[in-house]
Amino acid sequence: MSDHDVIIAGGGPVGMGLAIELGQRGIRVLVIERYPDPQPIPKGQNLTQRTTETLHFWGCEKDLRAARSIPADVGIGGLTVYKHLLSDYHYDWLNRASVNDYYLTTNERLPQYATEAVLRARAEKIDAIDIRYGWSVERVADKGDHVEVHTAEHRGEAREVLTAKYVVGCDGSKSAVRETGGIPQARSDHDKLMVLLVFNSMELHELLNRYPGKAFYNVLHPEMEGYWRFFGRVDVGSFFFHAPVPAGTTENDDFTAMLHEVVGQPFDLDITYVGFWDLRVSIAERYRAGRVFVAGDAAHSHPPYGGYGINTGFEDARNLGWKLAAVLKGWGSDALLDSYDAERRPVFQSTARDFIEHFIDDDNRFLQAHDPSRDKAAFEAAWYARNVGAAEVAKFEPNYEGSPIVAGSGTPSARGDHRFEARAGHHLAPQTLSDGANVFDRLGPGFTLLSLGGADPGDAASAAAARAGIPLAVVRDTAKTAYGAPFVLVRPDHYVAWTGTRAADAAEALLLAAGHAPNEMRKRA
Repeated sequence: MSDHDVIIAGGGPVGMGLAIELGQRGIRVLVIERYPDPQPIPKGQNLTQRTTETLHFWGCEKDLRAARSIPADVGIGGLTVYKHLLSDYHYDWLNRASVNDYYLTTNERLPQYATEAVLRARAEKIDAIDIRYGWSVERVADKGDHVEVHTAEHRGEAREVLTAKYVVGCDGSKSAVRETGGIPQARSDHDKLMVLLVFNSMELHELLNRYPGKAFYNVLHPEMEGYWRFFGRVDVGSFFFHAPVPAGTTENDDFTAMLHEVVGQPFDLDITYVGFWDLRVSIAERYRAGRVFVAGDAAHSHPPYGGYGINTGFEDARNLGWKLAAVLKGWGSDALLDSYDAERRPVFQSTARDFIEHFIDDDNRFLQAHDPSRDKAAFEAAWYARNVGAAEVAKFEPNYEGSPIVAGSGTPSARGDHRFEARAGHHLAPQTLSDGANVFDRLGPGFTLLSLGGADPGDAASAAAARAGIPLAVVRDTAKTAYGAPFVLVRPDHYVAWTGTRAADAAEALLLAAGHAPNEMRKRA
C-alpha cells in the first residue's frame, strides 16, 4: 500500500500542470511545494499555442487569458533590434501568431508567477489532488514496488517519510529527486555569467510606443558574440532585462548605466530586483529510473532564449501524465512509461541544438560578417532579409516521429513543419466537421479513432480496445478534411499515433500506442 499514486516534488508550473493532468484522470496525487505563494520573478512569459491548448483541456484557459498583465492595446509580439533598443534597424521576431491556424488556441504572454497562480487555483478544485505547501523533498528511494519520499519542512524542523507508486521530480535544475533518484545529468557550459534585472520605468514605456504591438525586444550587439541583451514587458511600466555580464559582477555594479547604454539614451528607472545565473545547457541522461521520473527544469534547462523552457516543461507534463495514468489504471504497459524518455528527451536535445544554440551561432555569424559602418547597403539588405520567413516559429514543431509507440519511422525532434495533414507522431491540427464543430470538441479523454469522409471504421479497433481495457472513442463523420487519410488514431495528448486507409490496421496501431505490441508498422512504413 502507498500513501499516494504519484508524489510530485515541486509545485511550479510543470509540477502543478502534471498534477492537473493526473488528477483529472482520477489519479491520487500529492504535490510538495516549498513556497506558499508563487515567487514574483517575471520569467517563463512566452506561452505557445500548444501550451494554451493544454491549459484549455486542463480547464483553465479562460483564467489564464484573464490573468494577462500586458494590456491588449500594447500587444505581445517580439522585435529584434541592432546594437541599441531604440535603433533604426529592427524587424519583427518570434511571431508565434503566424502559426495560430494549426492549433485549437492562440498564443499568450504573461509572467510565470501569474501562470502558476492560475494552475494552483485549478489544482485546488480537483478532489484527487492534495497540495502540501511549505515542504520540500530531500531525497527519494525506489523500493521496487513503491518509492519512499523523504520530505522536510522548508522553514522548520519537521521530517516525514511518505510512500507512492511513482515520484516525479519537477523541483528545478538542482533537483533533489534527480540527484538522489539515480538519474545522472550532462551539462554544456557557455562560460557566461548572466544578470536578470527587474525595473520600473514609465519613460521607457513611452519610448517604446515607437514599436506598436511589441512586448519583448532582442538587442543584438557585435560585442556580445551572438548572446542576447533582452528586454521584456511585465506590465505597463514594468520590465525585465537579461544579458551577459563580466565575471565578478555583483549587485553593487552600475546597472542603471548599463541599461542606458543598451537602450541608447538615458531614461528614468527604478531597479527592483537583481539576480545572476550561469549560462549553460543541462539534460538528464535519462528521464526515468524505475519508479522515479523527472520533468521540466529537473530534466533539462537552457538559456531563456525564445521562451522554450516553460513550454517544453508543460509538454513533459502532458506526455508523462496520460502514460502514468494509463499504467495506474491497468491498461498501459511499462513500455509505455519508457516511451516518455524516448519521446521527450530527443525533443529537448533538438530544441537546444537546432533552436537555442543555433540562434546564438547564427546571430554571431551575421554580426561578424555585416557592419553598416563598413558597407551600409550590404548590411541593410542582409538585415531586412533575416527573418522574412519567420523560420524560428514555422520550423519549431515538436514531434515524435519514430517513437516506439508511434506507427512509422523517423526520429523525435523539435524541428519540423506545420501542416493540416495528419501525420503519425505529430500534433493534430484542428479541422471542421460536417456539423460545423471543431474536431477537438469530439476527442475523448483516452484514444480517439477518427473515421472521416463516411469511411466505415469496422469493429476491430473497438474490440481490441475492449479486450485490453484501453479507453477508445470512435468519431464517425462524413466531412472530407485536409488530414489526408480516412482513419486517424489520436492519442490522449492529441498527438497522432497512426493514419491509414484500412480500418483493420487501427487495432494494431492502438495496441502499439498503449505499449502492448512491437512496432511492426515501422518495418512496413
